[in-house]
Amino acid sequence: MQQETIRLEKSMSVTGIASPYSWDSPFFYSQATIHNGVIYVSGQAALDSDGAIVGENDFDAQAHQVFANLQRVLAAAGSDLSNVIKVNIYMTDMTKFPTIIECREKYFSKPYPADTTVEVTALAIPGLLLEIDVIAALD
Repeated sequence: MQQETIRLEKSMSVTGIASPYSWDSPFFYSQATIHNGVIYVSGQAALDSDGAIVGENDFDAQAHQVFANLQRVLAAAGSDLSNVIKVNIYMTDMTKFPTIIECREKYFSKPYPADTTVEVTALAIPGLLLEIDVIAALD
């Protein structure tokens, strides 16, 4: 992943973490941005590097792919899941919430990040069951 820095003002700059995926280039966004030592990661879904859904109709498989994608973006930004301070989870079926609890225990450590979890009627691509964005500190 590449980094690109833009200057917003004299005292403020934002570094964008470019996408490693060719499928998302038409959407004009960064996988993450960094400002003042804080990383803002775009929503990650259960997509592989070719843009195919991983684990269609399998919430557990999608959840683990999402966390793998989060880790990949955080690593490109110079951080990892241990530095996550805030999590936003969007899921299409709250009956799958126990899987989220299991993932929190597996992928995060104390002190656990602040969290918001909401149920949504749909995500950007049909077949996706959850999307997660995070805020993390740089190492």
